[in-house]
Amino acid sequence: MTAKTLVPYLVSASLLGLASLATGALAAATPTTAVSAAPQAAAADLTKSQLGLYLTAKEAYQLLQNDPQAILVDVRDPVEIKFTGFAAGTHIHVPYQLTDITGWSDSAQTWPMPLNPNFDQELLARLNALGVAKDANIIIMCRSGATRSAPAVDRLARYGYSKAWSVTDGFEGGTEKTGPSKGVRKVDGWRNSGLPWSYNVPADVAWRGHSDKLTTK
Repeated sequence: MTAKTLVPYLVSASLLGLASLATGALAAATPTTAVSAAPQAAAADLTKSQLGLYLTAKEAYQLLQNDPQAILVDVRDPVEIKFTGFAAGTHIHVPYQLTDITGWSDSAQTWPMPLNPNFDQELLARLNALGVAKDANIIIMCRSGATRSAPAVDRLARYGYSKAWSVTDGFEGGTEKTGPSKGVRKVDGWRNSGLPWSYNVPADVAWRGHSDKLTTK
């Protein structure tokens, strides 16, 4: 090979070498396995509130006995109260969710319970009417403490109420896990703890639907 033909050959070889190096570097930098998708955000724990204040039904009853200024709020649907009872001494009843009897769901095999769109206004109006202070002990109770009392506490926290408590076992309590009564709500809760309750709801406490006065201070 002459000098005249050697130079182009060397240049070509050099270019091929650089291309090979670049290809290798790119391959090394490219993942060999697919990157897994980011995990979906976990569902919110509806038993937890922003204030982090919790009581069992028995503890709630004791607080009501010890603090004359404490307020007990029931946030259950009126139909629940009609058939399962009402805690004696309840000061306020405003449902957090309401059963939509026109919205039967075939997949869920039940009726949906959308949020009460006036919950905040109705509850604030009741609290204002009773002259409840922002630092008063306000006890929120639903059926079992699973999905409504803690979110209702969060609503109050938005308006500056600093001592809103969620009743962790609610009015009906938890279900039996075994035995002939499996699935029946017989574990803890206000009604199962020997605390005073009735099927009668005082007229001045009962929720009257969206006709309730919604004025707030």
